[in-house]
Amino acid sequence: MRLTAAGFAYVDRSSADVVAAYQEERDGRLQRRLRLTNEASRRIGTTLDIGRTAQELADVGTDDFAGLVTVDLLVSVLDDEDTYQPSEPSLLRRVAQRSASGDDAESPATSGRTHAYPAESEPARVLATGRPALHRVASSGPPVWWAADSGDHGGAETPGGVHAILLLPLLARGETLGLVQFFRAGGATPFDEDDLLLAQEIAARAAVSIDNARRYTHERSTALTLQRSLLPQHAVEQSAVVAATRYLPSGSRAGVGGDWYDVIPLSGARVALVVGDVVGRGLRAAATMGRLRTAVRAFADIDLMPDELLTHLDDVVIRLQHEEHEAGQDGDETSATCLYAIYDPVSRVCSLASAGHVLPAVVTPRESKADALAVRSVEFPEMPIGPPLGLGGLPFETTQLELPEGSLLALFTDGLIQSRTRDVDTARTLLSDVLAGAPETPGPPDEICDRLLAALLPGRPADDVALLVARTRALDPGHVAALDLPSDPAAVSGARRFTSDTLTAWGLEELSFTTELMVSELVTNAIRYGKEPIQLRLILESTLTCEVFDASSTAPHLRRARTYDEGGRGLLLVAQLAERWGTRHSREGKVIWAEQAFTALRESAVLR
Repeated sequence: MRLTAAGFAYVDRSSADVVAAYQEERDGRLQRRLRLTNEASRRIGTTLDIGRTAQELADVGTDDFAGLVTVDLLVSVLDDEDTYQPSEPSLLRRVAQRSASGDDAESPATSGRTHAYPAESEPARVLATGRPALHRVASSGPPVWWAADSGDHGGAETPGGVHAILLLPLLARGETLGLVQFFRAGGATPFDEDDLLLAQEIAARAAVSIDNARRYTHERSTALTLQRSLLPQHAVEQSAVVAATRYLPSGSRAGVGGDWYDVIPLSGARVALVVGDVVGRGLRAAATMGRLRTAVRAFADIDLMPDELLTHLDDVVIRLQHEEHEAGQDGDETSATCLYAIYDPVSRVCSLASAGHVLPAVVTPRESKADALAVRSVEFPEMPIGPPLGLGGLPFETTQLELPEGSLLALFTDGLIQSRTRDVDTARTLLSDVLAGAPETPGPPDEICDRLLAALLPGRPADDVALLVARTRALDPGHVAALDLPSDPAAVSGARRFTSDTLTAWGLEELSFTTELMVSELVTNAIRYGKEPIQLRLILESTLTCEVFDASSTAPHLRRARTYDEGGRGLLLVAQLAERWGTRHSREGKVIWAEQAFTALRESAVLR
């Protein structure tokens, strides 16, 4: 009985030791699996960069789990083409590779070239079926399909003595993105089914992060392409200012915004300078920016004053808000800020209005150009800032500034001066210092734009930045001729003689007949339908412009006269003879203008 009891006690102790050892090993494996899973959750997907995310997967996989990890992504996924089809050859690109020994010799597949596995190989089967596989190598070295020569596609370097490989497809949202492989070699314990489950969990987390990065990259690229395509592609020919522009997209995860700029030639040698910022990010903001820029150009074409243009643009934004509500698009309401300025090189007056936009910087030239040490004056004009576009019901106000020739206007969005590391006042001071030290050269102010971006944005901007720097020019007084006219039909002949004499002095006799005819019609209409004072003005710039001003607000309209009508043919005649014509209203009255193109003096020095 004592012998039997001792035997049972020995068996009980041995069983308890076995159970304890089993539980300890199981707990160790569970803790290791939990630790690796937590590490994968913490370290994979820290950025929205595809290559960085794939490399994080390889780094986690070689931390006490595998001797080598490779990550291959389908070329169709990286190039954003159609999704992978199992029946098609699987062209992949090696985007990440990591060895636990630290010996990561570059292989042909890691140099950016594509590679493919044989159709009957294990990796190809895993990609086609979407099911992971545990492959054990009976002999020393990599399997035959791994070392197979694929020409220019190249293979990958593997450690000697490979005896186990885990092959897992990267699946996210029902789409195959690529393949990740884990290798063990030498004296390492071969992979088992528990290791396969652990690798599946890590690969699944990584696949979602890679897919998020891919979708973000695609959306950002699409929004940036749309944004750049909607911005002005070429400098518009005009001589009122010499302008340079810059656009920098946001470097944050929020995506591309809706900043824009524009330079719009207007009648009478004037030019409109526009900078705006749509609230929001992504494709929606870029598309809204395009719609608002088109609206601004349409309103500028009818020569609205800055405050009137912003009022009409505010109505456009409100209508966009109503359309979004009716379409059931819940989210942030469409809103924007805009600064609109009109510069007249004849009077050197700049009229500007702001709808919630930051103030521009105005730099006047040195009083003495010979004094190189003189400091240029930099000011932010005191002007009323209206509400952002989309609020409605609140007025905008126009401010007028008289600028010396050679002044600089710097229009920008808030991304240039807003930063987490400094306040706005410090940024404005830095901007003023850069502008004050800017060279006074006659060419485009591109160097000034580069200096501003280098000083204020040493790294990637947190918000989009649109910058427009314009150097003003003045029209030579000898290329502007004006004549005050009485409200008397007899004054028409005097206007014709004045026009003929002026064109002869400018060497444009070939345009005398058509110009006199247009002047006769415009002055006659002003005398018949308008109010005094009446003034005729001829402007010689890149085109010849005839302007007739009167104090009436009645807008003329083009119509086709019937057979026995005595009137109604004047504007039709002007429209046929002129290259462009139109009407612009002011608070004092209206101006009817007509432009003619010419080639005789196109290359002459019209501006000082």
